[in-house]
Amino acid sequence: MVFSEKLRMLIDERDLTQKELASMLKIPASTLGGYVQGTSEPDFQTLKILASFFEVSIDYLLDYDSKGNTSPREVELLRVFRSLSSEQQDLYIEQGKAFIRINTRENAKLSKSTIGSNKAV
Repeated sequence: MVFSEKLRMLIDERDLTQKELASMLKIPASTLGGYVQGTSEPDFQTLKILASFFEVSIDYLLDYDSKGNTSPREVELLRVFRSLSSEQQDLYIEQGKAFIRINTRENAKLSKSTIGSNKAV
């Protein structure tokens, strides 16, 4: 996902208008509009301000993974996790663990049914 799309998504997630965000960050609304439309890109200082405001890394904003071993889904998962309160993070982790338990049970059932059908042959 390119910078302009990520920025648009972050703005939408916070239910802000571009004008509101520009005002909060003390940058011209037209400048922010150029970033969102993809017609211009921020300088380093503005990237730092945006990353700090949205509590994401500059690598996330630029869609850059220096090691090349993190999938976009993992990056998004971490970004969402970091945006939650401590209590919400705990709940998020517990929900993830519940999914693991469900998958483990389903895989065990599948294994038993596959073994059972092989014995019948």
